Amino acid sequence: MGQSHFHESARAQVAGAAHYIDDLPEVKGTLYAAPILSTVAHGTLNGVDASAALALPGVRGVVLAQDVPGDKLLAAFAHDEPVFAHSTVQHMGQVIGLVVADSVMQARRAVRAVKLDITPLPAVLTVQDALQAESYVLPPVFVRRGDAAAGLAQAAHRLSGAFEVGGQEHFYLEGQIAYALPLEQKQWWIYSSTQHPGEVQHWVSHALGIDNHAVRVECRRMGGGFGGKETQAGHLAVWAAVAANKLGRPVKLRLDRDEDFMVTGKRHPFAYEYDVGFDDTGRITGLKLQMAVNCGFSADLSGPVADRAVFHADNAYYLSDVEIASYRCKTNTQSHTAFRGFGGPQGVIVIEAILGDIARALGHDAQDVRLANLYGRDASEGRNVTHYQMAVEDNILHALLPQLEQTASYRQRQAEIAAWNAQSPVLKRGLAITPVKFGISFTATLFNQAGALVHVYTDGSVQVNHGGTEMGQGLHTKVAQIVADELGVPLHRVLVTASDTSKVPNASATAASSGTDLNGRAAQYAARHVRDNLASFVCGLDGCGAGAIRFAGGQVISPQATRSFEAVVKEAYANRIQLWSDGFYRTPKIHYDKATLTGRPFYYFSYGAACSEVVIDTLTGESRVLKVDILHDVGHSINPAIDVGQIEGGFVQGMGWLTTEQLVWNDKGLLTTHAPSTYKIPATGDIPAHFKVDLWPEANREDNVGGSKAVGEPPFMLAISVYEALRNAVAAGRGDKAASTPVVLTAPATAENVLRALGRLG
Repeated sequence: MGQSHFHESARAQVAGAAHYIDDLPEVKGTLYAAPILSTVAHGTLNGVDASAALALPGVRGVVLAQDVPGDKLLAAFAHDEPVFAHSTVQHMGQVIGLVVADSVMQARRAVRAVKLDITPLPAVLTVQDALQAESYVLPPVFVRRGDAAAGLAQAAHRLSGAFEVGGQEHFYLEGQIAYALPLEQKQWWIYSSTQHPGEVQHWVSHALGIDNHAVRVECRRMGGGFGGKETQAGHLAVWAAVAANKLGRPVKLRLDRDEDFMVTGKRHPFAYEYDVGFDDTGRITGLKLQMAVNCGFSADLSGPVADRAVFHADNAYYLSDVEIASYRCKTNTQSHTAFRGFGGPQGVIVIEAILGDIARALGHDAQDVRLANLYGRDASEGRNVTHYQMAVEDNILHALLPQLEQTASYRQRQAEIAAWNAQSPVLKRGLAITPVKFGISFTATLFNQAGALVHVYTDGSVQVNHGGTEMGQGLHTKVAQIVADELGVPLHRVLVTASDTSKVPNASATAASSGTDLNGRAAQYAARHVRDNLASFVCGLDGCGAGAIRFAGGQVISPQATRSFEAVVKEAYANRIQLWSDGFYRTPKIHYDKATLTGRPFYYFSYGAACSEVVIDTLTGESRVLKVDILHDVGHSINPAIDVGQIEGGFVQGMGWLTTEQLVWNDKGLLTTHAPSTYKIPATGDIPAHFKVDLWPEANREDNVGGSKAVGEPPFMLAISVYEALRNAVAAGRGDKAASTPVVLTAPATAENVLRALGRLG
């Protein structure tokens, strides 16, 4: 641990030898499915005429709701989503059924011949319409601390505003896919590109009406997930399994990119209204905040996503008197789902926007306003308890932010940019530093557990299996490093195998940035059990205490002798010593009351900050990110190269959410941005020429594996510095008007939205 190593699949991926589900050899008799999609956003489904499709060559059958042998509703948390639409359709692109054929193209051509009889019904397409109709997938949630009304009434200054932040398509390289193989005696083998094999197992068994133990789900790797394969992968697995059950043959279902866009959920769009009071320094004295969440047509994970947005509406700042209302709006669009940050970004951006507005209203530098509002360093200063009653015990931002300010030459560049803007009539630049404080753990406490198996073979090689999944983030690499250190063997002697529900049961999703924290610790414990068995064996041979035995450099070292790890393993096997073990880990200290949204939902916080510089063209609205400096907290890094890659990737993905990735639904509920031609993720040309990442050197203050901290999601929110820099550039373009009224910049900051913020486009 602590060293940079190649990703365990890197060489295979570069050589094209890393297998994804569509690369696996197919069983003889495999059929292929294509989805039948609703053409109406909301309506009564009167019937499906598949006769023309069934008459086409190669078509083997059509699968509809009546073909589901178990529960017709998915085994989702809210139990509010059908396997296949039956009596009604609730969004354009909802899956009504499947056509199954001998080839992929035969299935897709046949889908076009299916005729749907749908009577349209009124559709709710915006959060504003949902709020007016009180259309919710879950009841609203309210969190209060202190007296927000009094804090506002007594404030020296007061501002109110409203703005919106759009959703985001996951755009994983490997699209959604499942391959369902019926086995003997009503058993099933499901290959699924999923972040949550255990949930896929549960969903498939629920839909087929069989026990969990009859379903084995395997995932060696995903070509990206970003949260989009936490629940959404389960849909495809269920659909493929239901089709395979009806036809008695293996069925593969892979969505093409357009279908993927139309069928699957996105990051939740949010709409905000706020009323804030503050003093002459910019310190907030009262805040009323409304967050309206566009959840789509079903709950999916909207409840915990919206909850985490509430938890992160403070970001790094102490809110003494605050009132937050969270509305979980039901609309006739795709059911939105997990996405990197899981509501955290939507919470963080609103408080950063508020502080930016406060700074402009007072004529202060926004960095000073942010520093004035930070949580205290520790309990002795007060101001260290969140609005959900968790103490902030490890705040490093009082040291981290000034360090980034200095290394990025923030004050000097602010002066240079002001001079530039004064003489540049068209191009305007903006600069901003924003921090992040991100809670690490599943807010649903029960998911904070993990298991692992470690097998040591008689040649000294080691195999590890754990409940986490690999989606390119390097989880398997880090787990292998942890096990190699625990056993004192070279990294190349450790192999991590495919995630498999038949090996580690009831595993949580690989999500909430907790993959290494949970599975790495479980694997460490499993390896430690084997190591302790070997140590006890060697101490019996050498007549010393087990604590005197060391494992390092492929050697087992006692005060009397040094032996190779391989030799010790062989001798231990000959003496019937157990060479395999399981490990189990549960996150300590956490507790959370979901009824009141109070407690300690997080084991610790990850911190960081980014300084971003942008330029906008006030005539066209075009923008570019020029420079980015990041200082991020990963504790004692297990693998610095992987962590820096995660920081860079997370930041750029966040930059895409806030600048170019715009989802557009038309007035009929059709997602019109459903292909790369109309939906723009960041490309290599969007990477800033100056992109510098430094790691904060301090270890995690909590007892986490290797002193590390999670790194998957927190860097995503560093990109909010780009959004704030853009608003500063817009303010420069607006001149005096910017101070008197907040800069309303709808995200993503496309050219059109920048022009609207400048007041040059209706």
